[in-house]
Amino acid sequence: MSSQQSSETDSAFTFDDLAVVMGTYNEEDAIATVLEDIDSVTDGRAEVVCVDGSSDRTPEIAREHGATVIEQEPQGYGVAVRAAVLAPERPVVVTTDCDDTYPMERLPDFLAEINDGADVVSGDRLYYGAEEMPGLNKLGNELFALLASVAMGKRVHDTTTGMRAYRRGLLHQIRWTENTGLSAELLMRPLMRGYDVRERPIEYDERKGETKLDPFEGGAAIAKSILKVAFEERLR
Repeated sequence: MSSQQSSETDSAFTFDDLAVVMGTYNEEDAIATVLEDIDSVTDGRAEVVCVDGSSDRTPEIAREHGATVIEQEPQGYGVAVRAAVLAPERPVVVTTDCDDTYPMERLPDFLAEINDGADVVSGDRLYYGAEEMPGLNKLGNELFALLASVAMGKRVHDTTTGMRAYRRGLLHQIRWTENTGLSAELLMRPLMRGYDVRERPIEYDERKGETKLDPFEGGAAIAKSILKVAFEERLR
């Protein structure tokens, strides 16, 4: 058990201790649905933070639904998500994407895992087949998981999922360096440092709106990040 885990498990966390965060970029087609789902599942008790670089109505819609919006010049996925995960004061932070692909109804399950002692709970999109995911993306995600597993010497199943729960202390104890590959880094560094990291199957839905990531350029950046992070952690 990590030291932060032992100090944070004296009482059970509730939705009042939960922040749901995301980077947003031109997601006006989906953001309202995502925020309404979070509000419904948590009875409006979860804090929601969006780090936004949009040129459409995404930030206005987010504010209308009660989210805190941190405006940021577009600098890539990881820059936005890193700012998002470090912003809340609440002790449990859940990341999600703003394209309505992730099941917000699983928030109680993730919170229960944290209360059970987990430091990180990572949603495995591939467990159920991820039939709504484009074939090239699915293959890439399977290869990323294989690469990370070999590089770390620890089996993981979905390194690039956007839905995870973290203890806030962990997020501030580790220095995050990656941009496109941040999602893999957020899983790999805690795992290689001995934190209690659990992968749990989640459903994955078809995204609303257009994807912003080039599959080849983005895929190469993620693979590079996986190797870099594994190498750095092995040298610690």
